[in-house]
Amino acid sequence: MSRPGTILIAGPTASGKSALALAAAERHGGVVINADSMQVYRDLRIITARPSADDERRAPHRLYGHVDASENYSVGRWCQDVQMALTEAGRDKRLPILVGGTGLYFKALTQGLSAVPPTPPDIRAAVRARCDREGAAALHAELARRDPAVAVKIKPGDRMRICRALEVIEATGRSLADWHRDGMPAIVDPDSALKVFLDVERAELHRRIDVRFDAMMAAGALDEVKALASRNLDPMLPAMKAHGVPWLRRHLRGEITLAEAVEGGKADTSRYTKRQVTWFRHQMPGWTWTAPEAAAGLIEAELRR
Repeated sequence: MSRPGTILIAGPTASGKSALALAAAERHGGVVINADSMQVYRDLRIITARPSADDERRAPHRLYGHVDASENYSVGRWCQDVQMALTEAGRDKRLPILVGGTGLYFKALTQGLSAVPPTPPDIRAAVRARCDREGAAALHAELARRDPAVAVKIKPGDRMRICRALEVIEATGRSLADWHRDGMPAIVDPDSALKVFLDVERAELHRRIDVRFDAMMAAGALDEVKALASRNLDPMLPAMKAHGVPWLRRHLRGEITLAEAVEGGKADTSRYTKRQVTWFRHQMPGWTWTAPEAAAGLIEAELRR
């Protein structure tokens, strides 16, 4: 492959992606473009470990904190936003470095959006269990709030179609109707991009997650979540389900201790990283898996071509 025109950096939470992207951007005149579905929300700088203001001064950053927590941001909207960010990078002659842990964003970027993706089994099971407990009518009412255009076409007793529509929203953040429209083509040619996945040994990754969560708490994550909770937003919105947010909200309501909330947030994050690794392994062939400490050298070698 000739010198890559785009760098894609993915990996599980706390694997060192952002620091790697920033170093590469500083060294090569790049722009760091967000590919993490939670770091788009302006209300959640600390709890999502968004780049700091100092980081943003060291190199241009795009698509961070540009969405209000009251919005249900989707992969389709991200594709539109990232296309503009890439156009701007080309105009400014900057190397685009896309970094994040949201596999669906990278899949849409390099493969396009052409069909409804498979629903993860855990999401499908959770929605159907809720339907068993609460009934189809209750879930239809929820669908009417979250996706009224689809809900109006489904009878309140049509359990299967109601569950399917909610599963798609849960899994992708996008309406079933959106997926059924004409698909979006790939935005980046995967053969012309350097695609790096940071692979961290499990015990080390758990240690990093614990250290980072403690650092976020020390930096004011609880106050950030308190401010978010004060807005009384729909708890089903993506921002309300960011790792750590539900647990800290439970503490703020007096249901659990702060220590229990912190441990719960850490455990949820660790479980999520396992799913991230499995998803990338099965859904994103052609990526170079590397230890974080070797990744900078790999990028340097490719950019010297």
